Amino acid sequence: MGWKRLHMNQVLVLSVSTAVLAFLSFFHVYSEGADISALNDDMAQATVIYDASGEVASKISALKNEGIKIEDVPDHVKNAVIAIEDHRFYEHDGVDLVGISRAFVQNVKAGSIVEGGSTITQQLTKNALLSSEKTYKRKLEEFFMAREIEKQYSKDEIMQMYLNRIYFGNGSWGIKRAAMGYFGKDVKDLSISEAAMLAGLIKAPSALDPNKNYEEAVERRNIVLQMMKTHGFIKEEEYKEAVAEKIVLNEKGGDPLRGRYPYYVDHVIDEAIKKYGLTQEEILTGGLQIYTELDVTMQSAVEATYAKDELFPKGTEKQMVQSGAVLVDPKNGGIRALVGGRGEHVFRGYNRATQLKAQPGSTMKPLAVFAPALEEGWGITDMLKDEETEFKDYKPQNYNDEYKGEVPMYEALRDSLNVPAVWLLNEIGIVKGMESVQNFGINLDPKNDRNLGLALGGLSTGVSPVTMAEAYSAFANNGEHHETHAITKIVDKEGNTIVEYKGKKSKAVSKETAQKMTTMLMGVVEDGTGKGAKIPGRELAGKTGSTQVPIEGVKGTKDQWFVGYTPQLVGAVWVGYDKTDKEHYLTTTSSEGAALVFKDFMSEALKNTKAQSFNVPPLSKYIDEHKKEQRAKSVKELESRIKKESEKLKKQWEEAKKKQKKNKEEPKKEETTEPAPASTNTGNSNGTSESGNTNDTGSEGDTGGEGDTGGEGDTGGEGDTGGEGETGGEGDTGGAGDTGGEGDTGGEGDTGGEGDTGGEGDTGGEGDTGGTKNEG
Repeated sequence: MGWKRLHMNQVLVLSVSTAVLAFLSFFHVYSEGADISALNDDMAQATVIYDASGEVASKISALKNEGIKIEDVPDHVKNAVIAIEDHRFYEHDGVDLVGISRAFVQNVKAGSIVEGGSTITQQLTKNALLSSEKTYKRKLEEFFMAREIEKQYSKDEIMQMYLNRIYFGNGSWGIKRAAMGYFGKDVKDLSISEAAMLAGLIKAPSALDPNKNYEEAVERRNIVLQMMKTHGFIKEEEYKEAVAEKIVLNEKGGDPLRGRYPYYVDHVIDEAIKKYGLTQEEILTGGLQIYTELDVTMQSAVEATYAKDELFPKGTEKQMVQSGAVLVDPKNGGIRALVGGRGEHVFRGYNRATQLKAQPGSTMKPLAVFAPALEEGWGITDMLKDEETEFKDYKPQNYNDEYKGEVPMYEALRDSLNVPAVWLLNEIGIVKGMESVQNFGINLDPKNDRNLGLALGGLSTGVSPVTMAEAYSAFANNGEHHETHAITKIVDKEGNTIVEYKGKKSKAVSKETAQKMTTMLMGVVEDGTGKGAKIPGRELAGKTGSTQVPIEGVKGTKDQWFVGYTPQLVGAVWVGYDKTDKEHYLTTTSSEGAALVFKDFMSEALKNTKAQSFNVPPLSKYIDEHKKEQRAKSVKELESRIKKESEKLKKQWEEAKKKQKKNKEEPKKEETTEPAPASTNTGNSNGTSESGNTNDTGSEGDTGGEGDTGGEGDTGGEGDTGGEGETGGEGDTGGAGDTGGEGDTGGEGDTGGEGDTGGEGDTGGEGDTGGTKNEG
């Protein structure tokens, strides 16, 4: 009987053992064939954006965690984790039998699984390959797979994968994000105390989150430090110092660099995709290093301006007045800063700095009209027609519906007059204008843009601020045009350079033309429509532009522009509604809106740079030369008139003498005609004076006597050519209030104005050629 019982027990033990062996064999075979390829650490990292100085400016990523190489992790960080999670990590082969036995006893006592006894390798298995359920089946899977991992990977590789995958709470997966999220630091900069706090979070990330439960987190940190001391990872002195250290948390949470400069980063992504063929996924998950032309000071300046609602017109509940701006280095086309809109930013949303397609208005005039005209030999002071004119089926109008007959080129640009611009384009030819615009980097439709409306910015397809900034950069760079770009180089995670910008440049205009354009555009800012953009202490050139609301019966502005530059920086800004309708349009001009926005960010962007000069002649030099030319011309005309009058008088004198001689030869006649050389009159009191006064040519009352050609105050006044009231006397060319003021060229008191050549009492009578509204 006893023998049978013993036999049955042996059979039972054998059966159980066989079952256990079969069970274990199953899991061993399972583990041997288990796919642990998911552990292959691809070192997923955020893509890092570098600024023009090579400093980290921003980060972008679609990953929940970011990888870090084990060699970049300090020993005290690794040791903190090992001390509290698996102090025999370097001794076991993936499974710590001592730890498992201890955990088994504790679980039996508790009647449930309360302690895991898992090694770091087992935790990695659980996090990367298995579910988190607490069952003996899963523990067995974990057991065998951990052994398999230890066969295929080194301890350092296992530690690297573990640190990059473990959850530290507060949305931080991996040690890299945890360090930045809790302390705003890179892993390499963590102190022993901070490393201990992070290691302590692994057990219960949410419950021990120092942002919510600071005291509990510190208490847990101290336990970790005690374990580090116990296992010989730190000395007593280091322990005391670490325990005493006050933890300073990153109040903002998360990586302070992540998400910075969003509009600029959006453009970097777009450029990488469209220009270099990368995919969004590659950019967001590839751990790339993208080097750019970004200037963080300038970018911050533009972003600060766009945070000032008071600078922009007030919108409606339906629509906010929108805007886009960009800053470009004219020397190489590098985009230094850009903001693509106001209000909440949307990842890769509509970027008005780069994607806008709006009509440029008068900002097109320098590119399509004045620059090519200068290239063709026209001068800054050459006179342009300014009167209502219909060009075939196109009839432009000046903004204020006022016309001066003719104006010099600089004035037409300064005051943004439309008719002279269209007239000049018609003179040089539309083809010349189109070629010029394309030389500045703006694409045109060869058919639809071939019209005089080009002079005023009437394009079939609109432009963006970055397009206009690129075009104007040629003026600031002696006529050389550079393609705008943000990216200079892209390096992959292995350190290979996969993209490198190769500069594209071309000649837009000659250096001489660029300098003359700068001279005139400085005049626009100093005394013209661009006064609102003027920056004290800096030379600035630029041009305003606006377009009318294309809705019948609505008088307002659709688009506002200002494009301007200093010697070292070019900027462009657009202001308007995304959708213009009867309720949404602007009522201010560019000089009151866009120019002020430009001034705000431009002055701040340049605050740390020394003011530079364009080193171009001032507009006054050309105006003075023009005056001299006009005076010389007037004197020449006067001399010609005097010569003609003298010849005429001489002829009359000769005829009178002949007549007198003839009369003497006829004695039969009692009366003779005495020569009266001074009596022959060639005009009335307002006309040419009597021939020969008591003072001969040049004396008082002489040619140009009282009421005579060049009467009182006229050229050749009292007795002398160019005497009192000489050509260019009171009311001279551009007299009081010259450039653009009252008495401007063609204005009241202009060339031929009151008292000038052809003034009051001049040939042609009062109000005749040379009257108060003379045409020059």
